[in-house]
Amino acid sequence: MSNPGSFPTSASAHHDHAHTPLCRSCGAPTTAPTPAPWSGTSDSPPPAYRPIRLPAINAPTKTAAIVLSPVPQPLPVPPAAPPHAFQTPTKRITSPDDIARFHASLHGRHFLGFVAALSASVHGCKLSDPLPAPPSAAVSALLDLISALTALVASTPPLPHNSRYGNPAFRLWHEKLTDSASDLIARITSTAASPADLAGAEVELAPYLLDSFGNATRIDYGTGHETNFAAFLYCLARLGLITEPDYAAVVLRVFAAYLNLMRTLQDTYQLEPAGSHGVWGLDDFHFLPFIFGAAQLIDHKYMKPKSIHNPDILENFSKEYMYLACVAYVKKIKKGPFAEHSPMLDDISGVPNWKKVNSGLLKMYKAEVLEKVPIMQHFLFGSLIKWYES
Repeated sequence: MSNPGSFPTSASAHHDHAHTPLCRSCGAPTTAPTPAPWSGTSDSPPPAYRPIRLPAINAPTKTAAIVLSPVPQPLPVPPAAPPHAFQTPTKRITSPDDIARFHASLHGRHFLGFVAALSASVHGCKLSDPLPAPPSAAVSALLDLISALTALVASTPPLPHNSRYGNPAFRLWHEKLTDSASDLIARITSTAASPADLAGAEVELAPYLLDSFGNATRIDYGTGHETNFAAFLYCLARLGLITEPDYAAVVLRVFAAYLNLMRTLQDTYQLEPAGSHGVWGLDDFHFLPFIFGAAQLIDHKYMKPKSIHNPDILENFSKEYMYLACVAYVKKIKKGPFAEHSPMLDDISGVPNWKKVNSGLLKMYKAEVLEKVPIMQHFLFGSLIKWYES
């Protein structure tokens, strides 16, 4: 005989309770009317939720493929032997098939290997460290080139304008660059062992240089322009003007000066980011200084990737390490929580060591810059970086 005060034990009782809502206060079965669906004629709209991060419209694609891909390794630059047949370089990439053809080619592989070699040359090096070898004449000429272009900014002040981006004075600065490009390049080629062999090299080198500082029509700058500066350096290496003993100086002196000039141009003329990934990019403008900067910090005793969140470290060491300088610049120009405006950098700060950061960024550079048609459609091909039809 069952106890009247006991709980029901029958299967039907269990079945009933499984489908009947219970009151949280007394435990008794309760029912509630099904809410009517919202319609546009309702008195109050549904609540609007703001996500912590913006939709990943421009988030890096093929993330798993990037992680599983091999780390780009340093490769020697194949020398270009005289006699040279210099030509005006042209654009050749228009499709993903062209991208695949470029990366399968000799210069596609060795250009990425050149970037990896530059990165490897500055492992554990501060910007102020003495160079392993005195700067070569070509490196000194490159520094003079960047100094001359920096001086042009002082003589070309911004013009009054009401737009957020694109001060038209940048076009005047770029005109001065165009007018002086051949002479500046001639000073570099004159440092060759046999300058006569490089007669006419300005025809091929100038387009790379002119496209290294942004587009004068759109008044913008992005990773494609930065890649053209790397291509300019690669061409100099092919001509023997830059050699492997120069690589540390090229990164710690030349590229650091180039980055400083670009920051000056970006701030002075409000250059618009070209093809920015928004919050899903490392930086609105640059990629290579993150690669080189991570290489500088490899095996550092105290600073880890998570150290970017320490404002004292950024303040005291951003002048020595490019990665920290780039993060400090991002924090200066972007407002709000770091994890919201720079989720990629925030995620990278969780990587355990700088070696993994460096190798991951090299893979990401290949996938997100060198394999993107909108960026690489502006890449130039001539006799020094050849385009192979098949």
